[in-house]
Amino acid sequence: MNNRRSFIIGIKSTKLSSKEIIFLKRYKPWGVILFTRNIKNLKQSFKLTSSIKKVFNDKKYPILIDQEGGRINRLKNIISFDNLTSEFFGNKYVKNNKEFKFFYKLFIDKTSYLLKLIGANINTTPVLDLRVKGASNIIGDRSFSKDPKIVSTIGDYCIDYFRKNGIGTVIKHIPGHGLAKVDSHQFTPIVNQKQSFLLKKDFIAFRNKRTFFAMTAHVIFKKIDKKNTVTHSKKLINLIREKIGFKNILISDDLSMKSLKGTLEENTIKTFNAGCNLALHCNGNLRQMEIVAKNSPLINKFISKKTSQFYKILS
Repeated sequence: MNNRRSFIIGIKSTKLSSKEIIFLKRYKPWGVILFTRNIKNLKQSFKLTSSIKKVFNDKKYPILIDQEGGRINRLKNIISFDNLTSEFFGNKYVKNNKEFKFFYKLFIDKTSYLLKLIGANINTTPVLDLRVKGASNIIGDRSFSKDPKIVSTIGDYCIDYFRKNGIGTVIKHIPGHGLAKVDSHQFTPIVNQKQSFLLKKDFIAFRNKRTFFAMTAHVIFKKIDKKNTVTHSKKLINLIREKIGFKNILISDDLSMKSLKGTLEENTIKTFNAGCNLALHCNGNLRQMEIVAKNSPLINKFISKKTSQFYKILS
């Protein structure tokens, strides 16, 4: 594991190309993330993930996927989860707690079963961003609630149910994307609220989470760091570590998103300098992947230790 590099990449299609195999062998990314473009059916997807794991001779090699339910459904070529949004479960939690637990556990058990069938072992969920009126719809029904207590509680259930199924989770988008008025895939969101307000509201939903991974928000919190998004902000990453208390592996959101304004090389270097542990690059562009790879350090003792702890929950 020690000769792997501190980054995660996406691949282009439903099977590894010869160039991608060479890339994986040469640069040894920490993990690979799957998207709808990689998933045609269960058999093909399992063959793909098996071929990735074979490159590393590691049956537990980290394979990530965004499988939230609702509109974020990378398995949509296999099954629809359209109505099963986080908002749906948030409403159920408020109306009928017993019913919520039954349905939510069933949803996560079945999701976990499908993830295992395709060979994925980390789901980049739960979304712990708050539902905020007047904010960008990029979060919208991906949020459980506008109430941080409800978001936090359902987040705990999510992490726990997936862990019991032998699947890792990634809380996102730490320390909170809910107030963003624009979509960080396209623009740089700027939030003007004071730190004291944020610590009581948006940030509190991320506290005390028993997950091995968290993903940063490409959001500028102007009153804390007026220049940098969270991904590139030492101040905010320090706040995540100290005030929110997240002590495990911190993954950047996708470095190919337009919220980040520098070159890809600059953005990769800044990600590590700020204190992120792993850089994420999703679009499968080999030329860009090489830039990220060359600017990502080898994994350190901290990442190695946390990865070993994560491997222990895999069944």
